[in-house]
Order: sequence, then structure tokens, then C-alpha cells
Amino acid sequence: MRLAVVGAGSMGAQIAMQAALHGISVMLYDKDEAQLSKAISSNQARLARRVENGKLAREEADRALYLLNTSLDLDDAVEDVQFVIEAVFEDLQVKRGIFADLDREAPREAVLASNSSTIGISKLATATKRPERCVNMHFFHPVLVMDLVEIVRGPQTSDEAVHRAVELARQMGRTPVVLNKEIDGFIVNRILHAATQEAYRLLDAGIASFEDIDTAVEKGLNWPMGPFRLGDFSGLDVTYNARLHMYRTTGDERYRPSPQLEAKVKAGKLGRKTGEGWYRY
Repeated sequence: MRLAVVGAGSMGAQIAMQAALHGISVMLYDKDEAQLSKAISSNQARLARRVENGKLAREEADRALYLLNTSLDLDDAVEDVQFVIEAVFEDLQVKRGIFADLDREAPREAVLASNSSTIGISKLATATKRPERCVNMHFFHPVLVMDLVEIVRGPQTSDEAVHRAVELARQMGRTPVVLNKEIDGFIVNRILHAATQEAYRLLDAGIASFEDIDTAVEKGLNWPMGPFRLGDFSGLDVTYNARLHMYRTTGDERYRPSPQLEAKVKAGKLGRKTGEGWYRY
């Protein structure tokens, strides 16, 4: 199996590393040389920690790094691959442009997958001449820890493409679930969205503090993190944009982002990555 991953941000870098750890030859592409260097450095650091902690043999780490190569040239990156996973930021036009490029450059039999959690594959497949070989393959952050992969079939996605995505996820040591129809939010984010929206409604109504809501969910539902702590971990801008997308897509008031969440984002308090969100770090 030869895999190409397009986009060397946190998600793309870890998807590529997860594949290499399971014996898959991977080409990680990004147009930004600095981003590629950062991805390799972060992956090397992650593997070094695993070796130091006795969770990974040095030989396995070296093999994974050998199997993972990088390229600044898209043509070179997708040459002779059987599968491509796009993992760039959530911008429809950018992704459509990438899918059009992949359609021209990748082998005709290659499956083109998107890691997007909000953009259904039907909106990207129409940029190609192979919609039957296009599929969503949504990994969860951090990819090297989270086990699940949501595989979403578009209206024209073939059974073969779904099967190949399922097999790739398993080969990468991950557990796949298949959605037979596109739906905003897929499975996990849709359920998580409903729960966290209720948490925000409780906060906005002054029923309880965000700290106490987190404690209630963590102790009462046995979540590892309450909704506000989880938002800080994921990035409040990510949370806000996902809710705004759902609201604009459906027009349903239930999906309107919380005013307090919106205020945090506009103030630049995005969670752990900025040092402050609902909590200080």
C-alpha cells in the first residue's frame, strides 16, 4: 500500500505517522516547506517519547520514520499511490481545488478521501471525474491516540471505495464506522454537538457555572473532559465554526452558537493554544 497525505498540519502529520507506524509507505505533501519541517520534527518528538517510555521499540520508530517521506511537489507525492487523504483546513474552495488537482495527478484507480468533519464528500467529488472513488475518512484529534475513523459515503461513492477506506483504517490500527448517507456532523460530532449545546444553554441561562457543568458531566456521565474543558482542548474557534456551519446550513435556532462562546472567540481566547479559553493555561 502506498498512501499520500495532503496537508502537513497537526491532523495530516499524525495521519501520516499513524500509517507509517503500521507499515504503510506514506508521502506527506505540503506546499509550505516550514510546515513540512515542523511536521517531521513533531513526529520525531512523539516517537522519541514513546521509545523513552518503553511503549515503542527503537527499531519500530526507525522503520516508521523510514516509511514516511515528504514532498513539496504534489505530482511527486501522489505518483503510484493507491489512496490519498486530504487533510487541509476547512475551506470548501481550497479543498475543491485540491481534489481537482488530485484528480489530474493521482492514478485513476486511486481513492480520494477527505478528512473533513464538516464538509460532505459530495461537495468535493464534483470537482473530479471520479466521484465514485471519493469518500470522507474522518480521523479524530489527536490521531495517534484516538481510535475511531468515520467513513462517510457520498451519493456516488462506490461500495469498492468504502471497502478500501474501511480496510485502510483497519490496516492503520484504527476502528472504522460507516455512514451510508451524508449528514452534517456525521455521528460523533452530531451527538457531541447536541450534548454541548445543552451545556451552553445551561450556562447562558445562568443555571450553573461552566466549572460546575464540567464537573457534573465528568463525574455524572464519566466523560474524561466536560464540554468546556473539551472545547478548550479542541480550540474554541473550531467549536464555534462548527456550530456556525450547522446553524447556517440548517437555519435551526437550536444550532446557533452561544453568545458567550462567540465572545470568547472574538476576544481571541481560544483555549489551550492561546493560553486562555474557559480556563487559564
